[in-house]
Amino acid sequence: MRAFAKLFRSLDQTTRTSAKVAALADYFDTAPERDKLWTIALLSGRRPKRLIGTARLRDWAAAQAQVPLWLLEDSYAVVGDLAETIALLLPPGRGTAAPPLAEVMDDLSALAAADEDTKRAAVLRYWDDLPGDARLVFNKLITGGFRMGVSRKLMTRALSRATGIDEADLAHRLMGNWTPHDTSFTALVTQPDAGEQDARPYPFYLAYQIEGGPETLGPPGDWLAEYKWDGIRGQLIRRGGDWHLWSRGEDLVTDRFPELAASLDHVPDGTVLDGELLAWKNGAPLPFAALQKRLGRKTVPKSLLRDAPVILLAYDLLEHGGQDIRARPLEERRAALEGLVAPLPDDVPLRLSRRIGFDDWDALAATRAGARSVQAEGLMLKRRDAPYLDGRRKGDWWKWKLDPMTVDAVMIYAQAGHGRRANLYTDYTFAVWDEHGALVPFTKAYSGLTDAEFGKITAWVRRNTLERFGPVRRVTPELVFEIAFEGIQESRRHKSGIALRFPRMARWRHDKSAADANTLADLRGLLPTG
Repeated sequence: MRAFAKLFRSLDQTTRTSAKVAALADYFDTAPERDKLWTIALLSGRRPKRLIGTARLRDWAAAQAQVPLWLLEDSYAVVGDLAETIALLLPPGRGTAAPPLAEVMDDLSALAAADEDTKRAAVLRYWDDLPGDARLVFNKLITGGFRMGVSRKLMTRALSRATGIDEADLAHRLMGNWTPHDTSFTALVTQPDAGEQDARPYPFYLAYQIEGGPETLGPPGDWLAEYKWDGIRGQLIRRGGDWHLWSRGEDLVTDRFPELAASLDHVPDGTVLDGELLAWKNGAPLPFAALQKRLGRKTVPKSLLRDAPVILLAYDLLEHGGQDIRARPLEERRAALEGLVAPLPDDVPLRLSRRIGFDDWDALAATRAGARSVQAEGLMLKRRDAPYLDGRRKGDWWKWKLDPMTVDAVMIYAQAGHGRRANLYTDYTFAVWDEHGALVPFTKAYSGLTDAEFGKITAWVRRNTLERFGPVRRVTPELVFEIAFEGIQESRRHKSGIALRFPRMARWRHDKSAADANTLADLRGLLPTG
């Protein structure tokens, strides 16, 4: 745990990529294998679920530090990080313990089913035994707020340097829903079992948003265009006589989309398809909300299968005849994909993503302008001779999304942020006018403005607070902001009756008063039809 805490400190104290890779590579060179395995898990998003509620941790920490709870809360508001606040307030302990990271993680996993007294005793013991840096890291692990400022790509690069294994090969080996409880460093990294690899997806290739237009990309004939859909990215894997479906977030979602079991009889073994999962009915996509109902379920009721049937709209072929073909040009992979998917019968929920023909960039821009009419988000542009890479890379794959929808709204509530923004009010609730002339809250947003703007708004909030509800301030309904969003849908969960996709603040409208804000009727007018 001392070595892991030292690594955490090294990574936290630098923004240089080379320094982070070097620190990680040194750690992977010297750490015990199970500690390395847990580090890989933590840095690839496999953090354990929060085992103890933050309210309980606050109570225990305040009691251990012999300070009133209000003082801890006020300190937290200033520090902005609960784990760090607790580490700073706790009295010095013995600080003599140096358990391996894996031992600590095993202890925490065992606490999942323990009663509250057992959890409290374990936490107090670690607070007393661990030295300062390790205590801070321990707090981050139990609060569920563990972050090390390292992307999976950087971690994989460092592991490649330490092991000598090709980075792309490592990226593939680390995919899947493994945990440190069901594998070893050897089985995962150095000598992976071929049978375990049957269900493993490939790293997803991600596109960059194109800035401006595509005119700088060169001749239009070098590019393939298709619609960008508002669904869930997925890989369908046919290996070992079985099928598996993975989301981009490395969630195994096979059970949530049972329709795709039909692929067993029609897609040959040794095939991996990349595409978009869409709720699809009568030859057209349904709103994202219909697909969202599938998520978080272990079983899918017949009513949902009937009301929101799902297809995989395939746009790339990554494995064909048991061979990894990602290095081949897109045009070649696409031809093989068309030969595989086009002949499938209609009752197999696999469709081919349609190519969009165009002679010049102006013609493609006209097609893009009408994307919402087919419920697409915009277009995808892919270089015809491009291989399928891993991660987000510039050059060969671009997304050309539609400009976001926007409305002007009034800020009615403000809440302080976290971390470096703990002293600023950055999280806002916005409202529009209803037919009775009342402001109705419809969304929250916390991004899109500069730090300087957040500072000015914070000063304004402190002068214009009407009521306090814990950390939330109700403010004078005066400031107007332009809210940008990618999609809108009806929602029974919200008082306004609508919900937005990816809302953020596009700009502070100094030129408008609250009376100039949009209405609920304006928002309803943006709802998709059909």
